[in-house]
Amino acid sequence: MPVPDIAILGAEIETLDPDQPSARAVACRDGVILAVGDDASVRSICDGSTELIDGTGMAIVPGLTDSHLHPFWGAEATQGVDLSDVWTIAELNAVLAAEWERTRGEGWITGWGLHFEPFLPTGIRGDTFADAVGSTPVYLGFFDGHTGVANQAALERAGVDGPREFSEAAAIVCDADGRPTGELQESSAMDLVRDAMPEPTDAERYRWYVDAIRELNRSGLTGIHGMDGTPESYDLLRQLEAAGDLTVRMIMPLWQRPETTFDEMRAQLPLRFEAGRRWRGGVAKFFIDGVIESGTAWLVEPDLKGEGRHPFWPDPEKYREAVRLFAGAGFQCSTHAVGDGAVRYALDAYEAAGAADGIRHRIEHIEQLTDVDLPRFAQLGVVASMQPLHMHAFEPDFSDGWQSRFEPERLAKTFRTGDLLRSGATLALGSDWMVAPFDPRLGMAWARLRRRPGHPERPPILPDQRLTALQALQGYTTSAALTVSEEAISGRIAPGLRADLTAFAANPLRVDGDTLAGLPVLMTVVDGEIVYRADD
Repeated sequence: MPVPDIAILGAEIETLDPDQPSARAVACRDGVILAVGDDASVRSICDGSTELIDGTGMAIVPGLTDSHLHPFWGAEATQGVDLSDVWTIAELNAVLAAEWERTRGEGWITGWGLHFEPFLPTGIRGDTFADAVGSTPVYLGFFDGHTGVANQAALERAGVDGPREFSEAAAIVCDADGRPTGELQESSAMDLVRDAMPEPTDAERYRWYVDAIRELNRSGLTGIHGMDGTPESYDLLRQLEAAGDLTVRMIMPLWQRPETTFDEMRAQLPLRFEAGRRWRGGVAKFFIDGVIESGTAWLVEPDLKGEGRHPFWPDPEKYREAVRLFAGAGFQCSTHAVGDGAVRYALDAYEAAGAADGIRHRIEHIEQLTDVDLPRFAQLGVVASMQPLHMHAFEPDFSDGWQSRFEPERLAKTFRTGDLLRSGATLALGSDWMVAPFDPRLGMAWARLRRRPGHPERPPILPDQRLTALQALQGYTTSAALTVSEEAISGRIAPGLRADLTAFAANPLRVDGDTLAGLPVLMTVVDGEIVYRADD
């Protein structure tokens, strides 16, 4: 047997491998697990060249994978003021006023992570924070990634003075007189203002990307399914890998938009097999709707405000044809579908298109799901990729911007993680960062608790949908691997599999959900390389 590069001894190891569920030691070489067992058996294959790591106090699980994350878009979008803890207009004005004082009103003020709740009394308007920033242009992104708000100065810089037509279901929201309120729905509208902002240098962007990847490692993540790819992303991934800065495995799909022509899509088909050691393509990504809070999710029946009637693609049949094109070329298809109408249409499109052997199409988010469509995931072999921590803004009195749009019987069809698992579907978990924090401890805690970790006084949201500790961990490990047809090489700790490991200060299967959210990460190993160590 080859001599290991590294070996961890004396740890508590949850392998998730049914042939050997637990162990005390693991050895790796050239990015592959060589041996799993007790200290004596693993030590016996080591020599003086092996880096021996004392695993005392470590609880090791298979490397954690976030199955829905926007690494590059997220790194760019989280530059500026963090507004994720702002819940009122008064708080928003205070934060923006402090930023204005810090910058002395020079340049632009930007922010991210904004919630809808501050604007519930007035609607989303840029003039609600005019007094805090004067004539300084301001652009703020909401946590959902589908909505932005700009003040009048920013709209003027961008030349936005009225409604426009877009090829996707985007909108410059205007008042009765045709004047923009500042609310911008979906990328095409938001880009009008974002494109008017000062452009960062390539070096600045690269540093943002590297910093974001390192933070992923600090949280215990060894892999991500990226959701914001273009053909140019592959050049960036090659650059990161060549420089030694790609310290996380990454699957990067190609995003197809309503304005993408079929000729442009066909030109991407040869990119199916683009890959490096730690990254690959082979996935096509689609948006078929928006989000509940802004009324842009596609619903079987309109919500209580009469919204949710339309898909993101003005011609949904074009989406169906695009799915057929990519599926026929052997791509996995991944569709953002929040509303139950969008989920149904995506399932229909997948059923019509079929999939190559070993490829599982997937639907992202699934925040509303009918009883009729729930069993179709297992029947069609479609993966449910979900983010329970998107419920972080839900209030017990249903007054938040999401729950207030539905009557009780429809609220009972919300984030049906437990129902999907019981139906036999594959359930992958993730964060959708920057929409929500990428920390997998927080993601697993939400899946288990169905409430904010650290707040036991809050009632769980649909408690029968809670996951067990093992199910939550599987959502970030074995199910994540199954989602992308890599179950034979990852997701477990076993000889011959990838040497991707996450070490905690205690066993995540044996601590409660509130404790899990703050459980220290001691070490992250990717491809046999220690990319994060708490004591460094």
